[in-house]
Amino acid sequence: MLHLSHNNISGRIPLEILQITSLQYFMVSDNLLNGSLPQEIGALRELIFLALDGNNVLFLLSNSFFGSIPQEVGMMRSLTQLDLSSNFLIGPIPSSIGNLSNISGSIPEELGLLKHLWVLQLLNNRKMVELSNLKLHRNKLSGPIPTTIGNLTKLTTLSLKLNELSAGLSSIDLQENKLSGSIPSTIGNLTMITILGLVEMNNLTRLTNLQLSDNNFVGQLPPQICQSGTLVYFGAINNHFIGPIPKSLKNCSSLFRLRLDGNHLTGNIAEDFDIYPNLNYIDLSSNNLYGELSSKWGQCHNLTNLKISNNKIFGSIPPEIGNATMLGVLDLSSNHLVGKIPKDLGRLKSLLKLLLNNNQLSGNIPSEIGMLSVLEHCNLAANNLSGLIPKQLGECSRLLFLNLSRNTLAGSIPYDIGSLQSLQSLDVSKNLLVGEIPPKLGGMKQLETLNLSHNNLSGSIPSTFDDSTSLTSIDISYNELEGPIPNITAFHTAPIAALQNNRGLCGNVVGLKACSKLIPNPLSKRSNKFLVIILLSLLGTLFIVFVIVGVSLLLCRRAKKREDKPREAHNDNLFAIWSYDGKMVYENIIEATENFNSKYCIGVGGYGSVYKAVLPTRQAVAVKKLHPLLDGEKSNQKAFTSEIHTLTEIRHCNIVRLYGFCSHPKRSLLVYEFLEGGSLVKLLKSEEGAKAFDWIKRVNVIKGVANALSYMHHDCSPSIIHRDISSKNVLLDQEYEAHISDFGTARLLKPDSSNWTSLAGTFGYMAPELAYTMEINEKCDVFSFGVLTLEIIMGKHPKDLISSLSSPIITIRDLLLKDVLDQRLSLPTNEAAREMLSIANIAIACLHTIPQSRPTMQQVSQELSTQKSHLPNTLHTITFGEVVDLRVSIV
Repeated sequence: MLHLSHNNISGRIPLEILQITSLQYFMVSDNLLNGSLPQEIGALRELIFLALDGNNVLFLLSNSFFGSIPQEVGMMRSLTQLDLSSNFLIGPIPSSIGNLSNISGSIPEELGLLKHLWVLQLLNNRKMVELSNLKLHRNKLSGPIPTTIGNLTKLTTLSLKLNELSAGLSSIDLQENKLSGSIPSTIGNLTMITILGLVEMNNLTRLTNLQLSDNNFVGQLPPQICQSGTLVYFGAINNHFIGPIPKSLKNCSSLFRLRLDGNHLTGNIAEDFDIYPNLNYIDLSSNNLYGELSSKWGQCHNLTNLKISNNKIFGSIPPEIGNATMLGVLDLSSNHLVGKIPKDLGRLKSLLKLLLNNNQLSGNIPSEIGMLSVLEHCNLAANNLSGLIPKQLGECSRLLFLNLSRNTLAGSIPYDIGSLQSLQSLDVSKNLLVGEIPPKLGGMKQLETLNLSHNNLSGSIPSTFDDSTSLTSIDISYNELEGPIPNITAFHTAPIAALQNNRGLCGNVVGLKACSKLIPNPLSKRSNKFLVIILLSLLGTLFIVFVIVGVSLLLCRRAKKREDKPREAHNDNLFAIWSYDGKMVYENIIEATENFNSKYCIGVGGYGSVYKAVLPTRQAVAVKKLHPLLDGEKSNQKAFTSEIHTLTEIRHCNIVRLYGFCSHPKRSLLVYEFLEGGSLVKLLKSEEGAKAFDWIKRVNVIKGVANALSYMHHDCSPSIIHRDISSKNVLLDQEYEAHISDFGTARLLKPDSSNWTSLAGTFGYMAPELAYTMEINEKCDVFSFGVLTLEIIMGKHPKDLISSLSSPIITIRDLLLKDVLDQRLSLPTNEAAREMLSIANIAIACLHTIPQSRPTMQQVSQELSTQKSHLPNTLHTITFGEVVDLRVSIV
């Protein structure tokens, strides 16, 4: 026996002591010993008791051994007690410690003091088979959960949450880990478990609650998860599960809450679900489910939340959903739904959120939506809805958010919308609305965000907006508005892009002309009664005159159309442009560019040249003039028709807007919105421009491109593949908002036909698989996006970095991210640094040489919006060292 505890001994353990092979008791607790544990300790084969702990109450005398525990500890097979607590040991506990089969007694509480513990393996001890309660939460445990844990047949509670484990177990609460990989089948031996956090559980006949959320699990969900018919709660949110929805869920009438959102599940949704009398909440969003919605959802009378957004659901919305009268949230957004919005939805009296945006719904907005008296959030954007905005929407008195943008709604904005005194955000942009802005909109006391842009609204802005103190953001661009802007902060601080392209707005804002002091705003001050009477009389007289003249002009125009119609049918110089006389605009373009003089040229590409033209309305447009066709040449004309066909099918704020076109073999034109910022490639090549292009702007450009590609790949039917994503085809407006352009090589991805085609794109951005196959799919754009993203953060094309990443196994070590980022900007710090790191991670994932291993653009877009990594674990991981140095290790 050697008992040296509490003796103020310092230094390392003398190796001479470790040569006493007959030593049975060695205790040096509460000294000042330090250094690493020597490997020679394994020579003490007769040792029964070893205490090297530093557990002094005040830590005035405390050992401080550091480093890892040597494997040789497992050679001391006679040990019955081992105490290494309260030191600075790190790394994994060696597997050889399982050889110490004589260790017995209780697990000491001091085990919780091992703050750097990575792996704990105690399963070869005979006493452990009696274990019923094991709690190891809030440590740094990592690695897989051993399969032999299934031998603990009396285990009823195991808590491993808030660790860094890579496979998992039960009572089990394993949320907020980084679990991945498969689950040991022996976990099915734990037949007493009623609350379980993982799989292979056909024997678990009492299972009522299964929670697998927020990990990195892969593989398929167990098909017989509800074989017992007792499952009440099932959550597997934000993992990487693939395959079908478990078959047993179809008849699982006990279900109360089901959440499988944020995975890669597939299957026909019409076949996977039935009637659930108890179901209260279901979320299947962000998967790859397809098929039509079943009318049976209307028979789930206790259902309060039905969320199936971001899938591939097609067909129409079944009217029977209106029978699920307890629904509070109906989210079917970002699918491929067609047909009309059922008026039966007006029977959902408890509905708080109605989200049908990003589909292909058509027809009128049913007036019955006005019957939803408690509705707070209504988003019908990005559909093909037409007709008038129903005035009954003004009866939804609790509405906070209303988005009807990116449709083809016509008529004027209903006066009744101004009655929504709780409304905080109103967006009716990118429609075909006409008329004046209702004065009541200016009196909405809670309105913060107002977007009326890209319509045909006319007249002046009502004076009621002068008292609108709640407004913080407005956009009235691309209308026919005129007169002074309201004298409030929202208008004075608005970017010029939010006011531009109107008929004649004026005011004290950079980019607008000053208002004339001689002409007061007739709506800004009240006139006296006599002036009002005179004005009314004049207006009445003018109205009669206008009616007479208008009717005469209408009759003349109809007669002229009848005369011109036969000749028009044979005219090859037709010019189509929205809301304008095509022939007049064509002549205006010729005049504005002086017959396409080179001084107006702002870019030259493979298919044509781009010119800036300022029309008489002072609206600037970009005109792409295709190169003349040579005899027998069809490629340019094919690109021209492809671009027209593609851009007329899609509507997105990050995709360049097509105004019109002129189709003729000798002079084919495309007319787009003009974007003042020019192309991304020119900006990055400019020293001055790149310095103004800060990290926040660069991140927003990356997000904008990702959102546009996600829309093209996942929200368009059929999907659209751009095929030429590069810095020359990303245009910027004055606010550095990104717009994808040049759809001359775009392809519609038709699922029932061949998608093989000729090689197209820009070298340096094309996916490597195109070198040996001409099959086009979304993953080609994903690769190009990865190149573009690295180019944006590096400030130059990343050809050298891509070459080093071309192997599935990356060999770069200790790469400094600060050496990769654009040196013309100061290094990002804190949150900005972490965001740039996350973006670099995403970009490298997109460059995987195996197309199937790249994330989808929908995943990328969601990842960029949340900055919380749930991308597949196939991506190359990048981890922070010191944030200050921006050190990155690529594994």
